[in-house]
Amino acid sequence: MSTRTILVIGAGKSTSQLVNYFLNKATAENLEIIVGDISIENAQKLVGNHPKGKAIALDVFNQSQRAKAIQEATIVVSMLPARFHIEVARDCITYNKSMVTASYISKEMQALDEAAKEKGLIFMNEIGLDPGIDHMSAMQVIDRIRDNGGKMMLFESFTGGLVAPESDTNLWNYKFTWNPRNVVLAGQGGAAEFIQEGAYKYIPYQRLFRRTEFLEIEGYGRFEGYANRNSLKYRSVYGLDDIDTLYRGTIRRVGFSKAWHIFVMMGMTDDSYTLQETETMSYRDFLNLFLPYSPTDSVELKLRHYLKIDQDDLLWDKLVELDIFNPDKKLGLKNATPAKCLQRILEDKWTLAPDDKDMIVMYHKFGYELDGKRKQIDATMVSIGNDQVETAMARTVGLPVAMATLRILNGEIKTPGVQLPIKKEVYTPILKELEEYGITFKEYQVPYLGYNPNNVGG
Repeated sequence: MSTRTILVIGAGKSTSQLVNYFLNKATAENLEIIVGDISIENAQKLVGNHPKGKAIALDVFNQSQRAKAIQEATIVVSMLPARFHIEVARDCITYNKSMVTASYISKEMQALDEAAKEKGLIFMNEIGLDPGIDHMSAMQVIDRIRDNGGKMMLFESFTGGLVAPESDTNLWNYKFTWNPRNVVLAGQGGAAEFIQEGAYKYIPYQRLFRRTEFLEIEGYGRFEGYANRNSLKYRSVYGLDDIDTLYRGTIRRVGFSKAWHIFVMMGMTDDSYTLQETETMSYRDFLNLFLPYSPTDSVELKLRHYLKIDQDDLLWDKLVELDIFNPDKKLGLKNATPAKCLQRILEDKWTLAPDDKDMIVMYHKFGYELDGKRKQIDATMVSIGNDQVETAMARTVGLPVAMATLRILNGEIKTPGVQLPIKKEVYTPILKELEEYGITFKEYQVPYLGYNPNNVGG
């Protein structure tokens, strides 16, 4: 067998375990791994001195550089920010290369479906953690219920990137395990849409963090979930067009959402306009921007009054812990939006320390009818990282991408076109292999609580 070249574009946080997986299998599978990044130093860190690994400088906007790298590859993995995949995808069509990404399928990517099918190429997307492991683990149970003659009534799915209990050292029970900007902007861009007991429900952004659902995970305690932006599109994706309840959400520790709601109400998560003089502005000055003027009252007093926070409310301690009242700490950002200023403040306190461990939590609920009886399966998955570099986030995003890539290369995944991992040929072997890396789901048969026989409320 001649050497097969895997081109990995983008050497970000989630790429490390993906590249390790390939390098570990390089000799047995006859692979050469080329990691391309705008920073060749970052790419070099990932391949190290491995004889089957090579780092190259690759600017995705340099057309000739990009085309040359793609032409020389057997298959391409794009770990770039989602909006840049399309540049790579168009070249993959031109040069007849299959491609894998962990990102949601964009309209531009979907538009390449016909061309990919004509050329027999596989463009596998949404095969990271969320989207990815959520799709595969959900479809495995949904297909099993259907194959046994059951009818799906309810599907709820929650995922969260959190901090492991042993590294949970702040009152928010949270640290950044992923792109901090995405955390600050979460939930913006339209109301959250879902369906509950056959009734369409909408939660506007300004109320999103006050409508939460509690979740209990054995051995890890209580969590809360808030709604993701659009759950309804998953009806057709999962073949659940006539389902009564469909809800997808994000997991946090209990109390996080109530405290985060303060920032939303104050306007601190707004990214639509820039503030004046943010380079020299203190944390305290930033907070004061959003409070009424008073010639006598302190920032603390104005905030308590404005938000009606009682003296013994833990919310206050959470704000104090962020050092947001500090008059000496400067933002040091030029022409920043409120969201960017808030991100800077939070990064001070919520960045993982070198020996901190992150934790991924996933929770599915499947309600169904079988032989005239209503039943429910709850499935949970918890994955804990090793340290700040070998994170659970990198593991759960990178490994499924790597496993899918190798299976496409070996002809085990055959269906061409732009797709996500909801077919048995994809999810069955990948979920089985993920178990070898400790990524496993525990299933529980629980009473079905979702059905309201008298249709009261709604």
